[in-house]
Amino acid sequence: MGFPANGATADQHLKFLIYGKTGWIGGLLGKICQSQSISYEYGSGRLENRSSLEADLAAVKPTHVFNAAGVTGRPNVDWCESHKVETIRANVVGTLTLADVCRERGLVLINYATGCIFEYDQAHPEGSGIGFKEEDTPNFIGSFYSKTKAMVEDLLKNYENVCTLRVRMPISSDLQNPRNFITKIARYDKVVNIPNSMTILDELLPISVEMAKRNLTGIWNFTNPGVVSHNEILEMYKQYIDPSYTWKNFNLEEQAKVIVAPRSNNELDASKLKKEFPELLSIKESLIKNVFKPNQKTAA
Repeated sequence: MGFPANGATADQHLKFLIYGKTGWIGGLLGKICQSQSISYEYGSGRLENRSSLEADLAAVKPTHVFNAAGVTGRPNVDWCESHKVETIRANVVGTLTLADVCRERGLVLINYATGCIFEYDQAHPEGSGIGFKEEDTPNFIGSFYSKTKAMVEDLLKNYENVCTLRVRMPISSDLQNPRNFITKIARYDKVVNIPNSMTILDELLPISVEMAKRNLTGIWNFTNPGVVSHNEILEMYKQYIDPSYTWKNFNLEEQAKVIVAPRSNNELDASKLKKEFPELLSIKESLIKNVFKPNQKTAA
């Protein structure tokens, strides 16, 4: 689905307004814009403050808006369990306000959301290859973070100018970044071993820029096709990065004793994205090409 935006087409001058300057995805978006010579500015307004967003749009006059802001919690989503109002303000009120302001001006909003709103069930069993589709109703509200994300996604369906990208367990070639899923699990004492859909940012963030150029809207499972397990990733880490690396597993019951909120585990069906971008690599292919091989020189 495309939106007849007031902004530029791919052949005209583009100008992006990006929210989330201090965040991981927001920072990477700026670098992509620089590499593609796309004019961009970071928003200074607070998402929940409508007048500040209107001031940003009036000053920047963007052709497209990107929302990479929001609350995920530090060091993890457990933070949201004890900061519920702050989480609602950023993830629900703020996102809806930005979508509404953009709609008033006929602007497409690329909204980086989450796919951590599903969990394996009888219709989508682990290991079956049957993934959740864009139109499926979220079935995971085990964490307050996921609960707010499912809530705002449902409301955003009514905004025809919004492109919702369901990101999962994001990974990049920067293995020093503490937000990187690989970096996280490589530092854990123990990890669960469950196959999941994941998002390789090096490959998919440039695709999100292309989606803006095409004025694509609606919900998209924004992951590489297929699933990969924690152990498979750590085996690649051992092979390409650190031959001496070792790790231990534990099960979900043991994990539950050391976390506050349950975690989402699922497979998302990425066929819609693959149809639009046939060059999209599977998760395991993308991990090797975009993450591990570029870092292989660090191996002993």
